[in-house]
Amino acid sequence: MRNGIVLFTSDRGITPAALAEAAEERGFDTFYVPEHTHMPVHRDALHPTGGEDLPDDRYTRTLDPWVSLATAAAVTSRIGLATAVALPVESDPITLAKTLATLDHLSGGRVTVGAGFGWNTDELADHHVPAARRRTVLREYLEAMRTLWTQEEASYDGEFVSFGPSWAYPKPPQGRIPVIIGAGGGPKTMKWIARHADGWMTTPIETDIAARIALLREEWTEAGRDGEPDVRILVAAKPTPADLAEWEAAGAAELIWGVPDADEDAVLAYLDKTAARLGLA
Repeated sequence: MRNGIVLFTSDRGITPAALAEAAEERGFDTFYVPEHTHMPVHRDALHPTGGEDLPDDRYTRTLDPWVSLATAAAVTSRIGLATAVALPVESDPITLAKTLATLDHLSGGRVTVGAGFGWNTDELADHHVPAARRRTVLREYLEAMRTLWTQEEASYDGEFVSFGPSWAYPKPPQGRIPVIIGAGGGPKTMKWIARHADGWMTTPIETDIAARIALLREEWTEAGRDGEPDVRILVAAKPTPADLAEWEAAGAAELIWGVPDADEDAVLAYLDKTAARLGLA
């Protein structure tokens, strides 16, 4: 399995560029950052952990993911650049398609979009995304962006996205940018992923991961998809050797390890310990 690093970015502590460069030097495969455009003070939506309060104030201080990854791309040459997770429905899809294609072009084809449906429905509402339709909105956004990435004269006609024949360059070096959905692994989500995305990223509170991967594989086959779904596990607690063996046997492709929200020296020391534990060079 590959190994990635996720930084819950904020306007303090280590910068995305500094950590991405250090992670690449230590042999990690992917560098991840999250996204929240803003955080409404008054919120009806519960946090995914079930609480009314946010776990900490980083949710209110999150950096823009694409600017963060661009700074990381400028100081690295190999490590993958990804989100855990981004919220595509909170951006204009035509503009976002251009941003992502440009980042993929300038980084040499290293971008993966880890996307969420959006647990914070109050945040979505400020972007005029109806909570009950957010999966449909995301589906249309992804379909529309893929037309812009792959077609010479792209067009799309949907309920939430519509544009006539258009030219849009650059095209992503990868052909199309992979999309991994970060969401609870229930049957509805697995069916959605098998039809509209390239893989699944676990949530921090996920249980029975191997069984959920098996469900995704069943849906993948049912949808007539070629290849294998790209499964990435966000490690929320120290896994046992049995956990690692089970996940690998189930077909997980990557483990994502978090680092603390701290100054550069503390984060790099933590990164060194993690790399040593994983046997990375």
